[in-house]
Amino acid sequence: MKTNKKIEAFTLSEIIVVLILTSIVVGLAFSVLGLVQKQMIAIQANYNKSLELQKLETSLWLDFNRYPNIRYDATEDQLVLKHELDSISYTFSKDFIIKAQDTFAVPLETRQFYFDGVASETNKVDAIKLRVTKAYQNRELFIFKKNDATLYMN
Repeated sequence: MKTNKKIEAFTLSEIIVVLILTSIVVGLAFSVLGLVQKQMIAIQANYNKSLELQKLETSLWLDFNRYPNIRYDATEDQLVLKHELDSISYTFSKDFIIKAQDTFAVPLETRQFYFDGVASETNKVDAIKLRVTKAYQNRELFIFKKNDATLYMN
C-alpha cells in the first residue's frame, strides 16, 4: 500500500510574491524615515536659531536694566554699558555680536538706537531695536529701560 502524504507548504511563487511585497514596504519605510530625519534636522536648526536669539535678548534685557549709563560708539560699532564699578560692551558685526567672552551668532539686518524716543547714533541710549536676517524669520528685538533722574542731571 502506497501512502501519499502531501506536506502542506508555500509554493515558490507565493514566497517570491511575499518577498517582493516585503521589500516594497521596507523601501517605503526607509524613504519615509529619510524624510522624517530631514524634517527633524530642520526643526533642530530652527530651534537653535531661536535659542540663540533668545539668549541675546535675555542678555540685553539684563544688562540694560543693570547699567545706568549706556552709550553707542559708532566708530568702534560698540554699545558700551557702564556703572560706577563695572562696564561691559557689545561689539556688533555683520554675522555676530560679541559680549566679553560670549559670541551670539545672530546676523543683524538693521539696528537702531534711541534715547527718549528719538533716534540716537553717538549719544546716550535707552532703547535698541534689532532686526535679524531672513534666516531668523526677520524677527525684531526691542529692548528698553526706564530712565531715572540721575541720567538727566549731567
